[in-house]
Amino acid sequence: MRGTDPATVRAAIEDRDPLPGTAGFAGAIDDRLVRDVLGRVPLFIEGAPNSLEAGEPEPDRPTRWAFDPTELRSPELVPAGSVSTSPDGRETERVWELPDPTPADDHDTALEALSRGIQNAVSTMETDNAAVAFSGGVDSALVAELLDAPLYVVGFPDSHDVEAARTAAAAMDRDLTVVELEPADLERAVPKVARATGRTNAMDVQIALGLYLVAERVAEDGFDRLAVGQGADELFGGYEKVVRLDHRVAAETVRGAVRESIATLPAQLPRDVCAITAAGVDPVAPLLHDDVVDAALGLPEGLLADDQMRKKGFRTVAADYVPREIAYRDKKAVQYGSLIARELDRLARQAGYKRRMDDHVTKYIESLLEESTLE
Repeated sequence: MRGTDPATVRAAIEDRDPLPGTAGFAGAIDDRLVRDVLGRVPLFIEGAPNSLEAGEPEPDRPTRWAFDPTELRSPELVPAGSVSTSPDGRETERVWELPDPTPADDHDTALEALSRGIQNAVSTMETDNAAVAFSGGVDSALVAELLDAPLYVVGFPDSHDVEAARTAAAAMDRDLTVVELEPADLERAVPKVARATGRTNAMDVQIALGLYLVAERVAEDGFDRLAVGQGADELFGGYEKVVRLDHRVAAETVRGAVRESIATLPAQLPRDVCAITAAGVDPVAPLLHDDVVDAALGLPEGLLADDQMRKKGFRTVAADYVPREIAYRDKKAVQYGSLIARELDRLARQAGYKRRMDDHVTKYIESLLEESTLE
């Protein structure tokens, strides 16, 4: 079992409590496989029957599962919020659903709850010998301030993230290690990231590359953990689509659109966790702790997002800890702010995968993975 103790999981199953005060969990308990409601700890099970070892009878085959998808031939994610109900682990019951509380009427009460949740997350999580993946935005800045851990930013020399991290670190009076990238770093890391995450689509690999490369440097420098600001955009209304309510969402309210964003976390987080662990360190995500999630779910729409500002309530709380210019600054997504997406596109075109081709960057990623397998 990863993430918490068996007693906590047993109680959560019995009570159907989706937020029992952990930072996520997954594994085997009492001959059952479990994965928390947000899928914060990846858990995979062997998939298609054709992945069986030759000659091994199906009825006598033990359950095969792993936290690392590379340990299985045909890994499939165990559904988030589920408990297995069959001996082979392939049949599951959805036990946990995210609560849908009535939003707090009073903004001050909601903000105080969020601040308490964040403080409790930091105080109860294992954060010793950690470094922080620091992009200069409000999410990583808040994590950095609360943990008081060394700061690392990854990006190409002229990237937005490197400049933003430098100015933010200066404003916070903190030292910063810059992991400057070269195109060769992407060529080297792409097969490792694709293999570790089990994904080759361009968007997933672009996001995971930044995490892998900063985690790799952090591991080389002797740290055991990498603290990240993951989850803030989904929990607090950080995406443009939750304000526009366009074709990308089904909801008709900002709060409904935010819940849709939260529902994407179980599919996203395994990518991030697997990328970081493949580099040799463990991820720490304080903003995804149950107490923070619980407080986020209770935020009224006025503290989420509007045409003027996204993550309003979260920024308000963050401004109590970090300089206001950092709490309220806008920042690009990591794949764009680091220029990883731009450079990967350029490498793909140099290799003959032109933009007129359908999904040319993904095809390039697949070619690098295939080449590395043949070596």
